[in-house]
Amino acid sequence: MPHARAMILTLLALIAFAGNSLLCRAALAHTHIDAASFITVRLLSGAVVLWCLAWLRGGMRTGSGNWLSAFALFAYAAAFSFSYVHLTAGAGALLLFGAVQTTMISHGIWSGERMRLLQSLGLALAFGGLIGLLLPGLSAPPLAGALLMLVAGIAWGIYSLRGRSAGDPLKVTAGNFMRAVPMALALSLLLSDQAALDPAGVAYAMLSGALASGVGYAIWYTALPLLKSTTAATVQLSVPVIAALGGAVFLGEPLTLRLLAASVAIIGGIALVVLAGKRKAIPVKR
Repeated sequence: MPHARAMILTLLALIAFAGNSLLCRAALAHTHIDAASFITVRLLSGAVVLWCLAWLRGGMRTGSGNWLSAFALFAYAAAFSFSYVHLTAGAGALLLFGAVQTTMISHGIWSGERMRLLQSLGLALAFGGLIGLLLPGLSAPPLAGALLMLVAGIAWGIYSLRGRSAGDPLKVTAGNFMRAVPMALALSLLLSDQAALDPAGVAYAMLSGALASGVGYAIWYTALPLLKSTTAATVQLSVPVIAALGGAVFLGEPLTLRLLAASVAIIGGIALVVLAGKRKAIPVKR
């Protein structure tokens, strides 16, 4: 039963993580909502749900989260949303995942961690996959959107690194979401001349914040204690695959040969780094 519970919780969390890409892309490609409004609604609805969940678990203690982490969260959400104006769900999720993991692995190397030969080869393979995906060509993702998603991945990697020892992850995440809401509101005011809302776009944003982010994080934090560190890191390799398949099925997006080849290189390379490492991998909190 514990094993089955861990599997079910993990699967639900991974679907929620991939769902963020699908919901954002669906909103920005198929409705009239603008990216800044999507960010604000997503962070606000996520903050409300996370606060409620944290309160049910014993209340929000003063000081949960901090402003620097909240800014990293906001930077991720902003770059993530604006990038999906241009990118397909699968390409965006792959770039995001590759940038997050590469940021965290690079931080480990910079901090003095030594890598095995297989890990070095894996990191080179992952970098090669990212470069191959971005090279000019008919099936290459738009450069502006790709660069924004890489920024989103770096910001989320920084957020994850800052949150490793920050306390109760659910309460800390709720506090950071609450702090990020004013930043999103300020961005919306700054871009108010471009504001556009419609019911479907707002609904997608609310689902992204409340369900895919709020409930998704709560499920992930429940599953994490039931997983080994390497398992927690490697199962997240499936998120870009789920997003790409979801984009093809629900949004009619193509699965190009370039995307498939880059997926194999990036996911395979990072898997080598994680599985060949002597030290436990750092689980990414999305």
